Amino acid sequence: MSARGRNGPHGPGRPDFDDDDDDDWGDFGGERDDLTDVPDGVRLQKVLAAAGVGSRRHCEELIGAGRVEVDGQTVRRFGARVDPERQVIRVDGKRIPSRQDVVYLAFNKPAKVLTAMSDDRGRRTITDFLGDRGAAGTGSAGGERLFHVGRLDYDTEGLMLLTNDGELAHRLAHPSYEVAKTYLADVPGPVPRDLGRRLATGIELEDGVAVADRFRVLEQAGSRALVEITLHEGRKHIVRRMLAEVGHPVSRLVRTTVGPVKLGNLRPGATRDLTTKEIGELYAAVGL
Repeated sequence: MSARGRNGPHGPGRPDFDDDDDDDWGDFGGERDDLTDVPDGVRLQKVLAAAGVGSRRHCEELIGAGRVEVDGQTVRRFGARVDPERQVIRVDGKRIPSRQDVVYLAFNKPAKVLTAMSDDRGRRTITDFLGDRGAAGTGSAGGERLFHVGRLDYDTEGLMLLTNDGELAHRLAHPSYEVAKTYLADVPGPVPRDLGRRLATGIELEDGVAVADRFRVLEQAGSRALVEITLHEGRKHIVRRMLAEVGHPVSRLVRTTVGPVKLGNLRPGATRDLTTKEIGELYAAVGL
């Protein structure tokens, strides 16, 4: 488990930013950056370690090697103090999740679950699977609301991202950033050899042309087939409508990836914290 998931004095799953003077090694190799320390800030290596980058010693090595940036400036000083709530910190060019109050979750949505935090008709919603994190539609960190990134149809299963990082959620869901999503679909077979080409060329729907980025047949057995389709747009029922239009209506649909995040072996109804690497890659995918 990454350092983001450990229990600290701030509560379960919260980074431990308690500061002390026991490991301030001073300047590395005599080099200094010109970053002005943040009054009452936290030592940079402690922020990196709390974010799950690695042990504090490893983080100090990264700083000394010039692989860490704060607000665009390379920092080589172990004792540099930063504000993890406000400053943007990157390692090897990838932004890290430095704020204490932000939650990033992967959720495997079962079928017959509404993509919402509540429902006045009494149907099961995402909140029913979040435990304390979903109480009253809020996140466990700082009582902030969790946003579901985009939607999955009521009957569609698979990967959803949940976060209280509103800017990231907005960008991931916005079509202009073209974050790719991959689905597995059970459809009637046999699947013609040219179907992938037709989907990549574009399928005319009532609200415009829909294009698949990638398509492949994974299995065929008798009158059923399992196919994989990747696309970067999120119009309502888009995968089901595309495949129905070409004569292969979907009987079961599972989303397996959102950008760099994979569903993997996460069981239906379960959640997990995203890794530091996954969060950094999501930031990069939407230009944050």
